[in-house]
Amino acid sequence: MGELKIQQSRCSWCTSDALYIEYHDHEWGRVTLDDQALFERLVLEGMQAGLSWLTVLKKRQAMQRHFGQFDIAWLAKRGATKLDQWLANADLIRHRGKLEAMLHNARLVHQHHHQAGSFAQMVWSFAPATHVVHQPGQTPAFTKEATAMAKHLKQAGFRFVGPTTCYAFMQSVGMVNDHVVHCLAYHDCLKQWTHSMRPTSATAIEST
Repeated sequence: MGELKIQQSRCSWCTSDALYIEYHDHEWGRVTLDDQALFERLVLEGMQAGLSWLTVLKKRQAMQRHFGQFDIAWLAKRGATKLDQWLANADLIRHRGKLEAMLHNARLVHQHHHQAGSFAQMVWSFAPATHVVHQPGQTPAFTKEATAMAKHLKQAGFRFVGPTTCYAFMQSVGMVNDHVVHCLAYHDCLKQWTHSMRPTSATAIEST
C-alpha cells in the first residue's frame, strides 16, 4: 500500500482574499533581514491593534506611498506637519498614537543604526534557537522570546511593542515558522529559517 499523502493547503486563517493569499504565500514566515523591511513589518503589526489584518493589508500600499516606503531615515525626519496630513487622509489608518509611535520608533532605529549597528541584529537576537511546531489552533499569543523582545524595546523607548505585537512580528518576518505542517509554505519557510545567516548578536539601544 502506498504512503498516505497529506494534501497541501494554506493555513486556515488565510482567507480567499487575493491580498491575504499573496501575503500568506510570499511574505508571512519568510526570513526577513533587511532593516527597512523589518521596520515596516513592526509598524504594520502595531497598526493592526484593534483592527483586522485585512484592513491593514488593504491600506498597506497607501501607507508605503505616504510613509516614504517606510524608509527609516526619511520617517525619522518627519514631524507635526506630516502627522496632520496623515490624520486627514482616509486612505491611511488615522490613529494619532500609532502614527506618533511610528515616527518616534523610526528615530530610535535611526539613532541605533549610527551608534550600535543594524536593527536586524537587535530584533533577531530574540529569535528562538530551535524550531517549534505548534499544533493547529494552539499557536500562542506570545512567547517568552516575544516578551523579552517587548521588554527590551520598551526599555529602549519604543511604543506599540507589547508581547503580542512582538510575537506577530516574529511570525511575520520568519523568526518562527507558524505555518501548519501541511501548509504549502511550511517547508520553504522552514528551509529558509534553517539555512539563513541570521544575525545572532545585538547591542541594546539606550532610551532617549
